[in-house]
Amino acid sequence: TDGRFQSPCIYCLASCLCGSAPCLLCGCCPSSNNSTITRLVFSFFLLMGTFVSVIMILPGMETQLRKIPGFCKGGTSILGIENQVDCNVIVGYKSVYRMCFAMTCFFFLFCAIMIRVRSSKDPRAAIQNGFWFFKFLILVGITVGAFFIPDGTFHDVWFYFGLVGSFIFIIIQLILLIDFAHSWNKAWVENAENGNKCWFAGLLSFTVLHYALAIAAVVLFYIYYTKSDDCTEHKVFISLNLIFCVIVSIVSILPKIQAAQPHSGLLQASIISLYTMYVTWSAMTNNPNRKCNPSLPPGQVQWWDAQGIVGLIIFLFCTLYASIRSSSNTQVNKLMQTEEGGGSGGEGVVGEDGIRRAVDNEEEGVTYSYSFFHFHLCLASLYIMMTLTNWYKPETNTQVMQSTMPAVWVKMSSSWLGLGLYLWTLIAPLIFPDRDFS
Repeated sequence: TDGRFQSPCIYCLASCLCGSAPCLLCGCCPSSNNSTITRLVFSFFLLMGTFVSVIMILPGMETQLRKIPGFCKGGTSILGIENQVDCNVIVGYKSVYRMCFAMTCFFFLFCAIMIRVRSSKDPRAAIQNGFWFFKFLILVGITVGAFFIPDGTFHDVWFYFGLVGSFIFIIIQLILLIDFAHSWNKAWVENAENGNKCWFAGLLSFTVLHYALAIAAVVLFYIYYTKSDDCTEHKVFISLNLIFCVIVSIVSILPKIQAAQPHSGLLQASIISLYTMYVTWSAMTNNPNRKCNPSLPPGQVQWWDAQGIVGLIIFLFCTLYASIRSSSNTQVNKLMQTEEGGGSGGEGVVGEDGIRRAVDNEEEGVTYSYSFFHFHLCLASLYIMMTLTNWYKPETNTQVMQSTMPAVWVKMSSSWLGLGLYLWTLIAPLIFPDRDFS
């Protein structure tokens, strides 16, 4: 590239990272709405912290760090340099707790700052949509400070913060899945009504697939997580959630429900049923009773297991979807504190300096609640902490992690509340016919 292209791009990047302007558009940046870019960058901060946590929890990481001369206490030393770093703290569950504590504090700070921002004309909107380099420095600073927190009761107390935050986040994930399924169903039905009936076949195929996976999960749960003379809790959990899924599936196709909400149907119910079975499985893997929980590893903590990996995949999908969603579902928008529609990205706006900038689509009003979005990421940080540590409770005295029943009840109660919310989205138009639930 020549200097004429390179200079504006460098100025573009500097203004985006260090200035109050929203992310700028140059040859390497996609054209998009300002609100979408901001959410994506904040989500990138969360994913970056998650990636660091994953690295620090990998098996053998402490052994590798101890090989660095003069780095870890008790590790290899070199003449004249005293080992300073306690590698026990920067690897394993301790590092995850501290990294996620830092991310939680970071997003909670912005949650508090952005309360009641109404439009991009508010001076605080400039902080939300710009100054990315300084935000990154703040996150790094909080993270460094978090690693100086003494052990004490920090991990024990933060575990319960993680339980509460994860409980709420599981419900938010279910709301996002409801919204995704609604948008999916609406788009494919409209395509099919325009003349191509293959879209109906696609909807039917995915609906059958989701229900087949959910039914298969129920069968496997009864085989592996129950005993004929024991595991009463598991039998109750599986049976109740199976019954609840059948109920919401039937309600979703009742004639009165279909008349009030033409786009409701079995696709949404099948996705919710499958997600409910995942939460049920995840809950049962935290039961400390080894007879009822064959997935509980003996001895050492198993950082990576199947339900944890599935949980991370669902988390990544929901986080990215929350950053780019533009829904027409009124009920979900009210729950997620977002506005209807919002439109897609434009061509970009050319400023007086001749540089294209992202479209400011919030001059008349914000398309999402800045404060609630940060609260969502705050809860996501706590959920990641619990997922990466398998929801095990740290024991400060013995420096180990133990599976506990509180984690089981948190997950199960969140699945029940989530199913209740989905049922509400179905019956609310019938209970309040004068309100707009389109």
